[in-house]
This record gives sequence, C-alpha cells and structure tokens, in this order.
Amino acid sequence: MDRHPAYAEVMDRLPVEPGVYRYYNKEEVVIYVGKAKNLKKRVASYFTKTHDSAKTRILVRNIHQIEFTLVETEHDALLLENALIKKYQPRYNILLKDDKSFPYICIKKERFPRVFLTRTVIRDGSTYLGPFTSVKRVRYLLEFLRRLFPLRTCNFKLSEQNINKGKFRHCLEYDLGNCLAPCEGKQTEEYYSKDIKQLKAILKGKFGIVTQILKEEMMTASEEYRFEDAAAWKNKLGLLQNYRSKSTIVNVGIDNVDVFGYEEDDESVYISYLKVVNGTIIQTKMMELKKRLEEAKSEILSTAILEIRQMMNSNSAELYLPFEAAFIDPNLKVSLPQIGEKKKLLDLAWKNAHYYKKQKAEARAMKKTAAERSLELLAEVKKNFRLKELPRQIECFDNSNFQGAYPVASMVLFRDGKPSKKEYRHFKIKTVVGSNDFASMEEIVYRRYKRLTEENQALPQLVIIDGGKGQLSAALKALDQLGLRGKIAIAGIAKRLEEIYLPEDPVPLYIDKRSQSLKLVQQLRNEAHRFAITFHRNLRSKGTFKSELEEIQGIGKATAIKLLKNLKSMKKIKTSSLEDLEKIVDKKKAKAIYQYFREDGTV
Repeated sequence: MDRHPAYAEVMDRLPVEPGVYRYYNKEEVVIYVGKAKNLKKRVASYFTKTHDSAKTRILVRNIHQIEFTLVETEHDALLLENALIKKYQPRYNILLKDDKSFPYICIKKERFPRVFLTRTVIRDGSTYLGPFTSVKRVRYLLEFLRRLFPLRTCNFKLSEQNINKGKFRHCLEYDLGNCLAPCEGKQTEEYYSKDIKQLKAILKGKFGIVTQILKEEMMTASEEYRFEDAAAWKNKLGLLQNYRSKSTIVNVGIDNVDVFGYEEDDESVYISYLKVVNGTIIQTKMMELKKRLEEAKSEILSTAILEIRQMMNSNSAELYLPFEAAFIDPNLKVSLPQIGEKKKLLDLAWKNAHYYKKQKAEARAMKKTAAERSLELLAEVKKNFRLKELPRQIECFDNSNFQGAYPVASMVLFRDGKPSKKEYRHFKIKTVVGSNDFASMEEIVYRRYKRLTEENQALPQLVIIDGGKGQLSAALKALDQLGLRGKIAIAGIAKRLEEIYLPEDPVPLYIDKRSQSLKLVQQLRNEAHRFAITFHRNLRSKGTFKSELEEIQGIGKATAIKLLKNLKSMKKIKTSSLEDLEKIVDKKKAKAIYQYFREDGTV
C-alpha cells in the first residue's frame, strides 16, 4: 500500500508524546486541528486504516501538509487545540457555535459602588459576576436587589470632597425610597458597603449568610422598639425567601460544582451546564457542537467542558459528568454519580440537554423547504412499502355504486406527496353488470394502465387500492394481463384497521399510526373516495332529472336543463306555480309540467 505523501514526510519524526497536530490543504489552509496523548499513534490512524466515515475519507484525501506541536500534558493539548480551532475555524473540526457576548452584573470599583448590567468586562478592579445566559434574568435580579438594598443609580463622582462641598442634590429615587442619598452624605460608606457585601453573597448563592443578617437586624430593631424598622427588615427577609423559593435548590451540601449533561443526534452534540453553589443552581448554559468527523464522545465532552468553563469564568474544583472525559485537568475532582442527590442533579442536566436537542430539531424542521420535507416523506413511504425507488408519482383507485346502479370509479394522483388535481380521472364502469366491486376494480386498473402504456406515458412508482385482499387481487389480475406485474409496486389499504396488504404476502403490514407515510396513504384513499362519491352523486342526480322530467310528454332534455338552471332543484320545479313555470317555458309545456306533478301525486 502506497504511503500518503503528507504522512510519509512526517511519519519518522512523529513523537510518542502529547501534542497538537494540524492538517493543511493545497492552499495552505488549516482544515483540521487535533490533539493526542500519543502523536505518532493518533496521526498514523488516519493513514493506516480504512475509514467508515465518508467525511474522514474526504479529509484524508485533502491533506497536503502536516504540522504538530509538542506540549507537556494532555490538558495542555486540549487548551492549545481549543485555541487553534477558534483561531483557524477548520472545516472538519467540531464547530463551537455559541460566540455571543453574555451579560454580567458589574459592581463598580468606586466609592458607593454602582451595580448594573453590562456586556463589556473592563479590567479596572471592578467585580463582575456572571456571565449570565439571559438578559431578562439579569434585569429581574437587579430589580430584586434594588428592592432589597437601596443602591444609587446615578453616575456622580461621590468623592468625600465633592460630598462635603455639597456639589450634589438628591434625586427622585431618594423621595421614592429607592436610594438613601449618599450624594448628600445621608448614607455612610460603611453602611453602603454592608449592603454591597450582602448583595455579592446573594449573587453567589449564599442565601444563609444574608438571611441570618436580616433576622438579626429585625430582632435588634424589635428589641429597641423601632417597630417600623423591624417591619422593613421583615419585608426584606420575605423578599429574599420568596426569591430563594423560586431558585432551584438541589442540596445545600453540594457546593461550587459544575454539572454537565450530554445528548446527541446524527448532526450535533448538545451540552447543558449547571453551576451549583451552596445547593442552588445559580447559572445555566446550553451549547451545541456540530459533528464533523468520528470524534469520540469523551473528546467532545472535554472540548465542551473547557469552552464552557472559560466562557462562564468557572473556578469550580469539582465536576459531575455522565461519563469519563478525555484530557481533564488533573487538579479537578471528577465524579460520575450513579445514585443519590448527585445523580438527580446529573439527570437534570441531561434533561436540559435533551429538551435543547428537541428544540433545535424542531427549529431545523421549520427551516426545511417544502421540497426537503416532501423528499423525507417519500423516503419514509419507500422504506415502509419496501419500494425500489422513490414514489414521486402515486396513484390511488376507488369505486362506488348505489344498489348496483350507476357504478363508477375514480383515480387520484399525487406528485411528490401533493395532490395533482388536474390529473385526477373518473371512470364509468362499462363491462360489469350490477354490483361487483372486484370486477369493477379490475376493469378500471386495466383501462388506466393500458392507456398509459399505449401512449408511452410514465407509470407510477406506487399504486394504492382502496380495499383489502379481494380488491388487491382484482387489480393484480389487470396488471398480469398487461404484463406489468412487478413493474409497478401496488398495495391495498383496508379501512377497518388500516391494514396494508402487499402482493404475495399473506400477513398484512401494520404501519405506525403516527407515521407520516401512513397519513399520506390515508389522504390518498380519502381523496379517491371523495372524488368517486362526488362523481357518483352527479350521475345519480342526472339520472333522477331524466326520469322525472323527460318522462313528461313534450318535455325534452333542453327544457329540463333550462328549468333546472332557473329553479335550481327538482323540489322547486315540483312546487312552482303555473305562472312561475310560464315565465321560463311556453304555456303548453308549463301546463304539462304543472299538471303532471299534481295528477301524479308527487307533490
């Protein structure tokens, strides 16, 4: 076997150490970046074995040059790989789709710090809490915190000198009770700092500390007979408890942990992240990673963990994972929970990933064009009906009669899963006397496909017969006579249990009732039935008109049509006065019609 030229150049130089390798195409563009515990073994795997994945085979064909970089540890390899993927965005790597700027809560480094939402992190010594995944949630948090702590919202430079000089006047926020006017020296820096300290504790999920402080303040105010102050502290305590009740509490013994859930489909991997502090889920994040090659689950999970922890500025020392991940920082404690509260938390992360996958699948389905949806439906029909080719043209037959009279049939045609009404056809039964559904079905199928073959028109890929074994057998006789058996796929559908009968298969086929392919066949059957019934009713109506009007002496077909056109129905013709009839036809005919229905006793 000939060596791949790019691999032949480096095979003797590849070390058995951790590192990162890069594949370039002829245009010297990086098309793939990978990490390895053993560079020699990993790179060789691309060139010394046959790959099942077409994408991997295409990648190997496009490799023109190979470069690699040695690192100290597997974790260093993961970090470098992640950085290079972001830099080069190689075509065949996992695609990290989420690259948005997330909101933070900033506690500004200044006297009487302001607390506000921002998307920009400035390294000026300010405290940034986050990132959060929802602006709405940040705004709700800030509103709650401002109800709990009266913080300033102005941008004044509240230096001690400016305040002492009386440069500022309090605003409406002070009058509303939302601020204690530190701008006028009505609130000390020490008192304000206590509020900021408690605010930080809440944002970090440390509710117990703040709850205890509020209770102590309430009790102190009560003991000192400051009942209004005690009531204010009690209200704040109620606000905090109400907020905490809406937070997801898992177990107060679980502290500072990152939890990851994993789900996947054919196209993507879906990762959910939960940040747990003091038993409370304080942050969540969802990430979708597009599959490119046959990446191992452990490697995909490692990539996601690194990306999300960097994005969320996580410093958690412990991870809960659904399975072992490759290249995890050895300084981190990794747990794979199997039972108990930790397992429940892991299950919650999986549930989030699962619903995220469903949401993405639905969004992709909405984006699909009508043609794409049609092809998917036809592919399902092909599979369920065991067809050799995609059923782009499907025809369905039904017949109808009334006590053996006016026997008719219909054929409806669907192209690419949609009705083609201009190609629908009606049939009057010509060779069958009386009520014989099987013989009628044989006649119309024979007539339809005899004509198509004589005119060299395209035959359908699937024919549906409305009925069970009997009707299907009759249709097959017609195909046998034409020499078309085996050239046209055919099936019968029985109404009672929606059983599907296939030729030479004694056991009916039951397709899942929720299947789109069954719904399409039912639509065909119902449309053929409707079309046949409509035609049959029209014939019956015409037959009734003829027997009732044309039997009157002197009344012919033209007069009957004229009367029906003006009076719209037989009932109106029968009940019309002589004067009304004379307005439509001459007096002699009007009198004959009028007398016929009264003498006959029909009216």
